[in-house]
Amino acid sequence: MNAALTLRERSEAEAARLPPLLARAEHLAGTVLLGDHGRRRSGLGDDFWQYRPAQIGDSRRMIDHRRSARGDQQFVREREWQIAQSVMLWVDQGASMRFASDKSLSTKADRARLLGLATAILLVRGGERVGLTGTTLPPRRGNAQIIRLAEALSEDAETDYAPPEHRAMIPHARAVFISDFLGPLDEVELALTKAADRGVRGVLLQVLDPGEESFPYRGRTIFESVGGSVRHETLKAGDLRDRYLDRLARRKDALNQLCRATGWQQGLHHTGDSAQAALLWLYRALDGGTG
Repeated sequence: MNAALTLRERSEAEAARLPPLLARAEHLAGTVLLGDHGRRRSGLGDDFWQYRPAQIGDSRRMIDHRRSARGDQQFVREREWQIAQSVMLWVDQGASMRFASDKSLSTKADRARLLGLATAILLVRGGERVGLTGTTLPPRRGNAQIIRLAEALSEDAETDYAPPEHRAMIPHARAVFISDFLGPLDEVELALTKAADRGVRGVLLQVLDPGEESFPYRGRTIFESVGGSVRHETLKAGDLRDRYLDRLARRKDALNQLCRATGWQQGLHHTGDSAQAALLWLYRALDGGTG
């Protein structure tokens, strides 16, 4: 009895240390149906995947005689493709991401982290290796890696805008970048260009607050960055609306042109919209389509 209590106490203590982000990401990932095999496919490997009816062109060595003996049809035993894809994740942890225009909305950081970790969970369940860009957390499989990712993504950066990490890009891997992408564009261009030079293709998801899209401010307004490095006061905020929306449109267009040039896919998500829909888009985009 004492041993059981001790084990339970240790388990509860370990669970308490896990960030709440992990539980929410697990729940979100569980809402996305991926079919019986996720990203797995037949090919070279050691693990059994499935039986399928023999087809014209299959060699006799491929026939599974034990399975075929159960009936009149011949079956081929397929093995699971074992060349796991490495996927590198970058989620902006800068102060600008900790903005929410309304208390009922998630901050951009909260939504970006949730989507990033839920994507990692789906990929790991599908047999892929997932890690962070840079050198702090190389791509690996398994639940332990998910816990490491959750802990790393729960940290905040002090700067207003955190530049994308472009070190240690694994050749021909895949990548996911999630940010508001409102900081210096040259850092994003550098990261995607270096990725493209190494044959890395990926998905860029811009996460914005609805207030950043509509600019609902009027009259006397004080604009201050979340990190406190920028502050601007105006008596006529409404006069800034058109110029702001024009700059935002030009930023979106620049990101679109950059993604086209480097072979990446671009998406846009608002914190007031469904996280489940964004996760499904992310997963399908990584598989080569936008579904």
